[in-house]
Amino acid sequence: MARVTVEDCIDKVDNRFELVLLAGHRARQISQGAQITLPRDNDKNPVVALREIAEETLSPGDLKEDLIHSLQKHVEVDEPEAEGQELTDQTGAVAATAESDDADDAVVFDRMTEEDLLAGIEGLVPPEKSDDY
Repeated sequence: MARVTVEDCIDKVDNRFELVLLAGHRARQISQGAQITLPRDNDKNPVVALREIAEETLSPGDLKEDLIHSLQKHVEVDEPEAEGQELTDQTGAVAATAESDDADDAVVFDRMTEEDLLAGIEGLVPPEKSDDY
């Protein structure tokens, strides 16, 4: 029966690989408790998923969007920035604002002198070696 269902689904989803991805995703949804839109007729979840796609009780486009959403690990949201809002980089340093064109508003970074760096390095004490290792 599954072979006939695959042949019926090719009209709805042109690519067989995409059909397998969509039907597999829908079968996993059914296994996790999603409501089926057709009578089960003693079929297993993959066959029910293929039948749902073939009879267009579910939109292949909606299934594709749901599949993509389920595979995303980090979703970036584009939010408009307020005017004059300061941008910060990953280190937390404040970058120039979007509207400030003045040369007087230069970005100031903390600088360390070479002497301060050497004094800090000399202050570090290596861990003592023990015979336990």
